[in-house]
Amino acid sequence: MSVAGKFGAVPQTVHGWLRRADVDDSVVGGLSSDERQRIKDLQRENRELRRANEILKAASVFFAAELDLRLKS
Repeated sequence: MSVAGKFGAVPQTVHGWLRRADVDDSVVGGLSSDERQRIKDLQRENRELRRANEILKAASVFFAAELDLRLKS
């Protein structure tokens, strides 16, 4: 019985685990799990900051229009 069968996994899954371990241990090149997670976190933060920036821009336009109306009255 293969190692994969003992874990109830297909051989490709075990191969992926071994490949990931080799990358994490710097045996082969590639992004480590920590680096992948860091990139994912930074991408999420970037999306959140872009969304917050859009909200602030919309609020700025709204309040500028309100101020303009008050100044014209």
